Amino acid sequence: MIKVAKFGGSSVANAEQFRKVKAIIEKDKSRRFVVSSACGKESNEDHKVTDLLFLCEAHIRFGVSCDPIFDQIVAKYTRIKNDLGLEMDLDSEFDKIRSVLKRGMSTDYLVSRGEYLTSKLLAEYLGFDFADAAEVIAFRYDGSVDMDRTRQLIEDRIGKKGLVIPGFYGSLPNGVIRVMSRGGSDITGAIVANVVGADIYENWTDVSGFMVADPRIVKKPISIPCINYSELREMSYMGANVLHDDVIFPVKSRNIPINVRNTNDPDNPGTLIMADCTEQDRINPPHCITGITGRKDFTVITITKMHTSTEVGFLRRILSIFEDYRVSIESVPSTVDTFSVIAATKEVENCLYDIVGRIREELKPDDLRIEDHLAMIAVVGRAMKNQPGMSGRLLSEFGSNEINIKVISQSCDELCIVVGVDNRNFEKAINCIYDRFIAEEKESN
Repeated sequence: MIKVAKFGGSSVANAEQFRKVKAIIEKDKSRRFVVSSACGKESNEDHKVTDLLFLCEAHIRFGVSCDPIFDQIVAKYTRIKNDLGLEMDLDSEFDKIRSVLKRGMSTDYLVSRGEYLTSKLLAEYLGFDFADAAEVIAFRYDGSVDMDRTRQLIEDRIGKKGLVIPGFYGSLPNGVIRVMSRGGSDITGAIVANVVGADIYENWTDVSGFMVADPRIVKKPISIPCINYSELREMSYMGANVLHDDVIFPVKSRNIPINVRNTNDPDNPGTLIMADCTEQDRINPPHCITGITGRKDFTVITITKMHTSTEVGFLRRILSIFEDYRVSIESVPSTVDTFSVIAATKEVENCLYDIVGRIREELKPDDLRIEDHLAMIAVVGRAMKNQPGMSGRLLSEFGSNEINIKVISQSCDELCIVVGVDNRNFEKAINCIYDRFIAEEKESN
């Protein structure tokens, strides 16, 4: 059995969290590969190390001293080292970073130092070997990960001890450090799981897996014991931020389950993410809805023109205009003579009227309307296909709660129903879905 354990920023925020990590690793000897994020926040008043490093970069860019901010980073790592009685030479590490700061450095190099320093301290504390991600995570020049090269580099570093690898970054073929998008340590863990042929990829964070709904919106939502890759992808894309959107791709190709666990509650089984949950469903049948998630602030542009159904290429011409402005499209609901294009408001706010002008000029619509303040809610569930009339029941529930539906669409595999409502009804809509399809079902059982 081989397990890859990735620990998020909250799991390595201070010395006490380091101790919890060590207890988790020592409890199961199959946890031989560890991936670490940078130190997270110890409290609401504290700051993530990565945020402080980005702030240092901004100060330098505008010619302002970053010394007070950098001193906070030094103090945090020094406390961890001293509290755990470690011997790592932090002074020389910080001297190296300061020297690079003075003569200029890439942003990627600077912000990667959080993961680098945290992982070096963690490796010493666990008694594991350390492998710099710059030496084992190989990017191509186009930004994709060279999995074959990465596999070879990691295999060359495997010894009798366990191995700690920093998350979030790697290096290009010329040795220059390249970082991933925020939350990229999740992806590093998945890459490592792939290349070492792990039996399971554990993602340790500060929550006990996925909840059916956001606990900031629904009071004490139930947890999800098992979720498949497709459900995870839908939920993560629409706002469930427990894992990075792209984490499934490296593990899916090798059918490696992901187990989301809580460092502060290690006995909780968390959520198991698998390609196929059939066996788990026989033991613990799922609710008809696996999860409810969503995002606010979308804009809808609705174009009406008679006989568009017979006008070849009409939709392509609409979408090409958005493409020219590099706007990502969320959804394109349509009827015979009407097309609506939905995009995140932040994507179009600086070019909306340019887009509208081109649509009017090039497509000559009979009518064109713009509506913003739209929220998109995704109702996800692999069991929904076994529930006849699910969409009708959702519509009925919204009607009973006087929530006007602006948009509704359903995937052909019946895995996801997406509903658009006014921003002001976002929380109300999620709560009414939860109450009707989760809370009532739980009480009846």
